[in-house]
Amino acid sequence: MSSNLEPIPITSQKHDPAWKHCQMFKNGERVQLKCIYCGKIFKGGGIHRIKEHLAGHKGNAATCLRVPSDVRVLMQESLDGVVVKKRKKQKIAEEITNVNQVSTEIQAYADQVDTNTGLLMIEKSDTLEPSSSLLVNQEGTSNVAGERRKRGRGKSLPAEANALSFVPVELGARRVNNHVHMAIGRFLFDIGATMDAVNSVYFQPMVDAIVSGGSGALMPSCNDLQGWILRKLVEEVKSENDKVMAAWVRTGCSILVNQWNTQTGRILLNFLVYCPEGTVFLKPIDASSVINSSDALYELLKQVVEEVGSKHVLQVITNGEEQYIVAGRRLVETFPTLYWAPCAAHCVDLILEDFAKLEWINAIIEQARSITKFIYNHSVVLNMVRRYTFGNDIVEPAATRSATNFTTLTRMVDLKNNLQAMVTSQQWVDCPYSKKPGGLAMLDLVSNQSFWSSCVLIVRLTNPLLRVLRMVGSKKRPAMGYVYAGMYRAKETIKKELVKRNEYMVYWNIIDHWWEQQWHHPLHAAGFYLNPRFFYSMEGDMPNEMLSGMLDCIEKLIPDVTVQDKITKEINSYKNSVGDFGRKMAVRARDTLLPVEWWSTYGGSCPNLARLAIRVLSQTCSTLGLKHDHIPFEKLHETRNCLEQQRLRDLIFVQCNLQLRQIGYESKQHDSMQPLSSESASIVEDWVTGIDAFLDDDTYPDWTTLETLSVNTMPLRPGDEVEELGAGFNDHEIFNRMKEGDNEKAEDNVVS
Repeated sequence: MSSNLEPIPITSQKHDPAWKHCQMFKNGERVQLKCIYCGKIFKGGGIHRIKEHLAGHKGNAATCLRVPSDVRVLMQESLDGVVVKKRKKQKIAEEITNVNQVSTEIQAYADQVDTNTGLLMIEKSDTLEPSSSLLVNQEGTSNVAGERRKRGRGKSLPAEANALSFVPVELGARRVNNHVHMAIGRFLFDIGATMDAVNSVYFQPMVDAIVSGGSGALMPSCNDLQGWILRKLVEEVKSENDKVMAAWVRTGCSILVNQWNTQTGRILLNFLVYCPEGTVFLKPIDASSVINSSDALYELLKQVVEEVGSKHVLQVITNGEEQYIVAGRRLVETFPTLYWAPCAAHCVDLILEDFAKLEWINAIIEQARSITKFIYNHSVVLNMVRRYTFGNDIVEPAATRSATNFTTLTRMVDLKNNLQAMVTSQQWVDCPYSKKPGGLAMLDLVSNQSFWSSCVLIVRLTNPLLRVLRMVGSKKRPAMGYVYAGMYRAKETIKKELVKRNEYMVYWNIIDHWWEQQWHHPLHAAGFYLNPRFFYSMEGDMPNEMLSGMLDCIEKLIPDVTVQDKITKEINSYKNSVGDFGRKMAVRARDTLLPVEWWSTYGGSCPNLARLAIRVLSQTCSTLGLKHDHIPFEKLHETRNCLEQQRLRDLIFVQCNLQLRQIGYESKQHDSMQPLSSESASIVEDWVTGIDAFLDDDTYPDWTTLETLSVNTMPLRPGDEVEELGAGFNDHEIFNRMKEGDNEKAEDNVVS
């Protein structure tokens, strides 16, 4: 907890029952509340927000996973009482404000609305309870406001003074229509679409368009789809891409090379171009015959750089295999104003993979897997676990298999109390699965403090690396200004946890082995240097490697020596907070604005340095993976007809660019990443694959008995990765990347 939080006693005048389950602190002029069970601090929302947190009502607050069940019930009953009181107030307000007059206005407005839109006017209270059952579907079941997919909000309807305010609500967004859902399911299953097809941002607009067309609307034919519709979409996508490309002049761009190995053994390279305005898919190349040739790869990379325009390209990111390294070096010689870099996300994944190979960590992972495998292969046990964890899964799929090992351990640690409560409950004792070998083994592990202590240490060692992995793949902000600080914090955390050098160097050596090229990457050093959040938090002199990386970027990215000299002078203004850099607003904004926005706002007195900073800080550090399902890459390279080949190229161009437009809709992407889904099967296989010993004849699993997963599930440990980086970078051992044995080697050299 921050040291500037001052405890405030809760007086007897505060009668709300939730006050007994929180602590109050003063932070400057603001009052903050802290949950006594999970420690979460609320900076706003008052006691009502705490009550929602304890009751498990989603919408404004995350659910507390450690609150006792009797307290949760008490808070839920209290919230229900608030709803009743508000409805009474609304009824009184209706009588006072002459509801007949308001109703007439509403009806007049509704008459102007197309009946197909399905709009209903409902009262909007001052605070709409996330769990209030204001709408009831045709079958009589209530629809909570905390549904997973909010289809959009209507505009408020103006009303006379002192009258109730009303908002139009799309009934189609809330009413469950089994007939419609069955029709959609029948179609998607028939064509073999993946389950997450409904998470496409284009799904609801398609449904809305069909509804607006009425029952007599004609659906497109196959010829329409492969004819004028595809042609129009190609034009539409190119138009959108042109808008993104226009930003390259200001921000520069990064060329991303995404390698995909198909099931038939073909190796495809997808070429994309990234800038903060968006990512553009250029084209796919079949590299099966040339993938091991650095010369051929160089020619492919050279061709793409020329196509994009070398003046816009700051870096080319590929895999880190030897042939790419050689091709990258040649590329840099040909185009001296750009860099080559290996994918940062891939490097972090390799680090996590090697961490998992350490004997003691591997043993804990295997023990944890024995728990999840037993749970996820018995529907009765899985239903019970989900009830005790309030709908949360204990397996947390991540971007890769290696990362999933540690995100799942993190999830299990967060749900430790829930799991222990379950295995000590009478419900578990009465469950027949508790007497089976898998159930007994799970009881032993969940009750074993040594197991949990090891899990907690692993989580502490790996969470900073998972944070880097999320950061380099983030769609909220370009990663270049944060990746160096992220890896610094990862090594710093490991050192603080283990203390002894011979212990933490085991992990540092793994990091250095895979991150060596990244440590030497001038763009990463320059990104750190130009990020005001980190630059001004440095204690003492800036490490020489940081300054060298910055100077290298100036010389490489700015070929004009006159501009180089101007930038060198402007750096002093930045360093000493001269002019606008020293304004109080600029100082406050170091931690609140994105680095690019900060330079755009306060860098006017140093235009040359600001232009360079914007270009450097606008870059990513990783390639982006595309979902290849139903994209006809292989069909393209098997087709021999020139016209059909051209049409398939256009189809792939449209599909990939539409997919890239959806990147950033994290909530929907998380929906589809459930442990028991085909979409995440390859990622979580090691955690949910059945063991024959679990599957005897009388207990064969039946998926139809699984209870519906709660719509309120959410990722645990939410937070802003950048906020967690903090300030202060003064461990020079980390900056110098000292490896075990360096001192001994130096001494040997002196002796010799």
